[in-house]
Amino acid sequence: MWQFTSGAFLGWSLGSNDAANVFGTGVATNLVRYRTAVILIAVFVILGAALEGPKCMATLGELSKLKPELAFISALAAGLTLFIMSMLSLPVSSSQAIVGALLAVGMVNGSANYSMLIKIVLCWVLTPISGTILGIGLYLLLRWILQPLLNSMRWRTPVLRTAVILAGCYGAYSMGGNNVANVSGVYVSTGQLSTSAASLFGGIAIALGVLTYSKNVMLTVGKGIFALDAYSAFVSVLALALSSHIFTQIGVPVSGTQAIVGAIVGIGLLKDMRGISRKMIAQISLAWIGTPLVAAIACYVLMMIGSLV
Repeated sequence: MWQFTSGAFLGWSLGSNDAANVFGTGVATNLVRYRTAVILIAVFVILGAALEGPKCMATLGELSKLKPELAFISALAAGLTLFIMSMLSLPVSSSQAIVGALLAVGMVNGSANYSMLIKIVLCWVLTPISGTILGIGLYLLLRWILQPLLNSMRWRTPVLRTAVILAGCYGAYSMGGNNVANVSGVYVSTGQLSTSAASLFGGIAIALGVLTYSKNVMLTVGKGIFALDAYSAFVSVLALALSSHIFTQIGVPVSGTQAIVGAIVGIGLLKDMRGISRKMIAQISLAWIGTPLVAAIACYVLMMIGSLV
């Protein structure tokens, strides 16, 4: 059982960091209370993990050959990386963290699958691009469809609040389905858990992180990149949800953070480029680049410590 503790910690760290992606903009625009948001995220993350989580489980298992003790170390290294980034209030990618750790394992034991790594990295590159394209497209299309309601003083706020909540629930569902493999996929590759058991285990761990330690990063995403109005908040979350769901069908766990940031930047480009916080974008981009490197180094150090012990 002790070997699962690192996966539980990784899931908790993922939830504390990635909850911002689905309701950060809604909370920042005061359309949804923080407490309501985290409860909805927790419920739909578990639902998405249980129903669609198995689709991405095999991908990470193909990156390197794992024994149970190496699965423990990989998840621990990724969890520590996410926890540090959450303390710094930086939204980063759990996918990048676990891939960095698994790549370190593969390089040490000579089992690294670089062809699979190329596929994953390609999807990483496409994720923020898809978020930006979807953000711009949905912003223009839905504004045209919803224009009469958005112009109504009576209906604007209720409609947008409902839309943000529905989009956030869909985003949480997509996050659970796509990202649960980052938490517990290592245990499937070692044969310690079935795909269904791993999905449920990972979903619950993510939900606990959402419920206990997600507020700081949520406000960073909601306010730090670009000051969003209520309609923009709804569109950005919907773009995230669609992007993550698409990559789930491909079977590759990607970064919801990159998708939501791409969507917010796309909306910012439509409205006013001067309003985009270049400093915050630079900080987040640096964290994205550093995440797999930090996770790989942490994993390597833990492997060395483990070998000495």
